[in-house]
Amino acid sequence: MRIVRHLASGDRPFRRPVVALGNFDGVHLGHRTIFERTIERARRSGSEAVAFTFWPHPISVLFPERSPRMITSLARRLAALRSTGLDGVVVRRFTREFAALSPEEFVRDWLVGRLGVSAVVVGYNVTFGHERRGTPPRLAELGAGSGFEVEIVSPVEVGALAASSSEVRRRILEGDVAAAARLLGRPHSLVGLVRAGDRRGRTIGFPTANVLPRGGMLPPDGVYAVRVGIAGEPPRRPGVANLGSNPTFGPGARRLETHLFDFDGDLYGRRIEVALEARLRGEAKFDSVERLVAQIREDAAAARQMLGVVR
Repeated sequence: MRIVRHLASGDRPFRRPVVALGNFDGVHLGHRTIFERTIERARRSGSEAVAFTFWPHPISVLFPERSPRMITSLARRLAALRSTGLDGVVVRRFTREFAALSPEEFVRDWLVGRLGVSAVVVGYNVTFGHERRGTPPRLAELGAGSGFEVEIVSPVEVGALAASSSEVRRRILEGDVAAAARLLGRPHSLVGLVRAGDRRGRTIGFPTANVLPRGGMLPPDGVYAVRVGIAGEPPRRPGVANLGSNPTFGPGARRLETHLFDFDGDLYGRRIEVALEARLRGEAKFDSVERLVAQIREDAAAARQMLGVVR
């Protein structure tokens, strides 16, 4: 997948592309439906399938006080986009100057002038241009006058839930990572380098990989059933993790402490991905190490059962 971060007038880096337009935070199932339609149209016409996305989030630039918490970092978003089968991604830095473009100027200068699109695929609620005056119907009108087709994708629902970035954010912030996973089509995950901790886990029979997670929305503190990927591998290794400040031993930095089941290896300095499958309970302070160990055993048993791990 080709990633273009600077798109000058007349560059035309793609061959009459079909373009999926949107922010695509989280790359959830609604987004993936848009990409499927984009790829299908591109393959049918012999052109390339490209996503046009923005960074940072437009609201964070225009209304910083209302800035949404991002589900993933830009790097993780691009990794997820790579997995969809798209041929390319254009990442446009979002600025106040860019926001000042009218819908007509955006279509003329960017979709037509710089990309030379053959078609554009958008979600039903996408907006673009100054004061968000660009809507899917308006884009279809502009496309008809500029020589490209527009396909508007209807809402995607998973059970009774709408697959939207705002709904995914809400579920993660509530700790309902299982519902977030259904909307994303995969578990929400956190990544980071394993650092040396206090080494208490090993002394009580539950060694942990300690991470200060970066680049992903954090759910509430608590204990989670997880699967872990090491050094770029998919998250398959089952385990149990505590997100929080470890109050039993005194307040500390908020970190993710993950115990991998049936694993005896050195993870220090290695990058891991911790996929959050389900929240088991909130973080708690215990009045003795013995009480803590007993609870960890219960948590590990519950996580093994939830993950289908036979001891």
